[in-house]
Amino acid sequence: MVEALHWQKSTYSGGAEGNACVELAASPTHVHLRESDTPATALTTSPAALAHLLEGIRANAGH
Repeated sequence: MVEALHWQKSTYSGGAEGNACVELAASPTHVHLRESDTPATALTTSPAALAHLLEGIRANAGH
């Protein structure tokens, strides 16, 4: 049996109107990301890979 994912809206989405939100769900071994306006399409990655991506974004944010 496949367990349903519990999707959470990003706090950075703020009070955006409509479906302009980023949502995240965690499973035991993966992190899932999707846009709320296209919920059937999701990006699945490992927590380590997502952490590495975010670290790179933060490091280059001021450049």
